[in-house]
Amino acid sequence: MASSASVDDNIESNPLLQDFDFPPFDVVEAKHVRPGIRALLKKLESDLDELEKTLEPSWPKLVEPLEKIVDRLTVVWGIVNHLKAVKDTAELRAAIEEVQPEKVKFQLRVGQSKPIYNAFKAIQESLDWKSLSEARKRIVETQIKEAVLNGVSLEDDKREQFNKIEQELERLSHKFSENVLDATKKFEKLITDKKEIEGLPATSLGLAAQTAVSKGHENATAENGPWMITLDAPCLFAVMQHARNRALREEVYRANITRASSGDLDNTPIINQILKLRMEKARLLNYNSYAEVSMATKMATVDKAEELLENLRSASWNAAVQGIMQEIVSCRLENELSPQNMHM
Repeated sequence: MASSASVDDNIESNPLLQDFDFPPFDVVEAKHVRPGIRALLKKLESDLDELEKTLEPSWPKLVEPLEKIVDRLTVVWGIVNHLKAVKDTAELRAAIEEVQPEKVKFQLRVGQSKPIYNAFKAIQESLDWKSLSEARKRIVETQIKEAVLNGVSLEDDKREQFNKIEQELERLSHKFSENVLDATKKFEKLITDKKEIEGLPATSLGLAAQTAVSKGHENATAENGPWMITLDAPCLFAVMQHARNRALREEVYRANITRASSGDLDNTPIINQILKLRMEKARLLNYNSYAEVSMATKMATVDKAEELLENLRSASWNAAVQGIMQEIVSCRLENELSPQNMHM
């Protein structure tokens, strides 16, 4: 009994389950993820059950309570994912990986709810449809389209296959992001000669010295170094925009554009598998490509998107060529035009 009470107390104090105006990033830890997400999913499952039993095809009885369910999970999962991006730990990764399939399963249940789908269809077919604002009509139409894209109309065997694809796509996306993050963190270049980083502003030198301190170079200072160059955005952009050292710019540039493209962190097989599964998903939904699936809930079409890209290309071509020629002229003293010398 005491153990059960302790668990309940921990759940009640879990920051992921509290009401908040701003995400409580300062207090959320890896230990909160498993119990927090599972308790939230249990609560939302109950809310969804109640909604399906009592829903009516009206705004206050359908759209508003559904939005509360979806938004709550989106916000809480967003907190967890953001922390993983900026404060990554092995414990946090393990916790997210464990509860992620449960989160996806719940999202699929919401997306494939026939009572909710039928209620939105009823709103669209009701006499009140014409009185709805354009914004509300758009919301209803999008919900209906998204339900179809979530597999609500699929037969049982195809829905099961669809759900397996969705789970695997989520897992692959998660792994893809981890590889990019690990590859970003893996690159470190320690510089001891200030001439090598001439041009960097004082704030960037201070950041590079602070990074060096965090890596064990406790006497590092902005003025005297040493300085640690990484692929984190503030450092990356500072080097590419301000560093006079061409070799440094090239090294950082190449390291950045080749992240997670070789070795244990190579994302190439993951990309290929994602493309394969997206095509399988599109075919299950009777689309010719995943691009068509993506465009189904947008105001554009694949043809219109391609037309826009071609219009942009043709309109910008001459200006782009002129810009490149100017870069060639400005780089003549260095004898060669390189991608890392182009403005980021």
